[in-house]
Amino acid sequence: MPQTKSDFDVDYDESLDDHPDEKTIDATVESLENRGFDPVLVDSAAEALAEVKDRIPAGASVMNGHSTTLEEIGFVEYLDDGDHDWENLHEAIFATDDESERNRLRRESQTADYFLGSVNAIAKSGELVAADASGSRVGAYPFAAGNLVLVSGVNKIVDDLSAALDRLEDVAYALEDARAQEAYGQGSVIGKQLIYRHELTEGRTTVVLVDDDLGF
Repeated sequence: MPQTKSDFDVDYDESLDDHPDEKTIDATVESLENRGFDPVLVDSAAEALAEVKDRIPAGASVMNGHSTTLEEIGFVEYLDDGDHDWENLHEAIFATDDESERNRLRRESQTADYFLGSVNAIAKSGELVAADASGSRVGAYPFAAGNLVLVSGVNKIVDDLSAALDRLEDVAYALEDARAQEAYGQGSVIGKQLIYRHELTEGRTTVVLVDDDLGF
């Protein structure tokens, strides 16, 4: 079972994790469109998974960065189970015990035909904010991946870019630090940070917005 916010005893600013009203969601969708993203609004985690599956053609190479949201919608389990016609790039990475070879494969996987992940915050004005410790997730977002599919609960929508950066620090990082401490025995850091303002390549970046509270 994926871990959720309730699994961690973490204090964070809940005002940066509220479920927005319909007007705010609609305004955010419009802002994303104006910035060259392809937003898709769905009602549930199950619909989000179906949307993702429909967008990836048979034979495509697929990679994802760590994402609680992708775990919650069932994508990680679906990819690992192998009941699809995609090339799962995780398999080769996990198949080798050679650290240098694993790192090489991880770098190559950034150029997957389809790279999936999430974001830490979405400004109502349309900017996407994402970060991780090593860059193994956000490194694919701006350019490397052929196609990018980002899945996010609408709870990550905040008023503006300043609030989005606050959400990264005060909500997402606080929870990810607790998760990393439990999973790896050491906390996390915001090592690599991305503000994704525009997508210039038509059709490259899809943002699947789920009308639910998901992820960190």
